[in-house]
Amino acid sequence: MSDKTLTRMDLSEAVFNEVGLSRNDSAQLVESVLGYMSDALSAGEQVKISSFGTFSVRDKSARVGRNPKTGEEVPINPRRVLTFRPSHLMKDRVASGNKR
Repeated sequence: MSDKTLTRMDLSEAVFNEVGLSRNDSAQLVESVLGYMSDALSAGEQVKISSFGTFSVRDKSARVGRNPKTGEEVPINPRRVLTFRPSHLMKDRVASGNKR
């Protein structure tokens, strides 16, 4: 496995190289898309990207957990969690070692 992490700057550089927008416009485009996705998820909407996957927000109810060291029961508050479900194409691509 690689220790490389894809960053916003990497994405904007890829847009710059592929699309030909200026670096500034490329960075603004990436920020705009990520902001739009974040706003939709915050509002409880799903974000589905064809051939990539689906991001969604799930509500988890309150429950009783257990401290593994002491065995003491601890209440876990209800919360919203972000989930990602990859598409079958993405699963196949990752399984084959990132070959296009």
